[in-house]
Amino acid sequence: MLSEERRDLILQEVNEKKSVTIEELQACLGVSESTIRRDIVYLSRQGKLARVHGGAVALEDVPKATRATSHISESTNTEEKLRIASYAAELIKPGDCVFIDSGTTTEYMIDCITEYKANYVTNSILNARKLVERGFKVFLVGGELKENTEVVVGADAILNIQRYHFTKGFFGTNGVSSKVGFTTPDVREALVKRVAIECTDPGQRYILADHGKFGLMSAVTFSDFGGVVILTDKKQDRQYSEIADIWVVD
Repeated sequence: MLSEERRDLILQEVNEKKSVTIEELQACLGVSESTIRRDIVYLSRQGKLARVHGGAVALEDVPKATRATSHISESTNTEEKLRIASYAAELIKPGDCVFIDSGTTTEYMIDCITEYKANYVTNSILNARKLVERGFKVFLVGGELKENTEVVVGADAILNIQRYHFTKGFFGTNGVSSKVGFTTPDVREALVKRVAIECTDPGQRYILADHGKFGLMSAVTFSDFGGVVILTDKKQDRQYSEIADIWVVD
């Protein structure tokens, strides 16, 4: 079944029943929980239904004020980001201590996580809230709060992160450059990312970057390619494949 057909069926079920659970949709469609979660996220961001804990509800049953505050505008390469996020979530295993960075794709990832026997650390208020709402054990990094992005940065955040030893880390990036590595516009966020990567096992440092990020360069480099795995949606040019460990997500 094509993804478009599956999503049409999900939307039909939601509109007919007014609310459905992930388990009900699994039984109806015969696909994995992560696939259902990814589809619900996609439909929610298209403004076709509302995501709730454990499932989805029809928009007509959601107050208009709630819809306005919870709406997130459609971003570039959403389909590709969802595929990457779903794959990344499946890498988490029982007993892992996981750092989840801020960013669109890492936010998508939270909706796909199914491993409850792991600890999650983040410097994103939004990510922490979503993790808690889904019942995961989460530790929020303390420090200076950036008002516009609700991301915790600064010296206190760095000291907090340095206490941890992450078995896996998932990071967003604004650009992937063969010359300067992974970049972001804000120097404070770059420092937090760098420290979190250094506190993560080499080979378990995952950069979530759709194909549109390659060749882009922001102001501050937060990591080179050493010990890092790039999760992306398309095979890249030789200039990247020769210097980076790249996993292409189907």
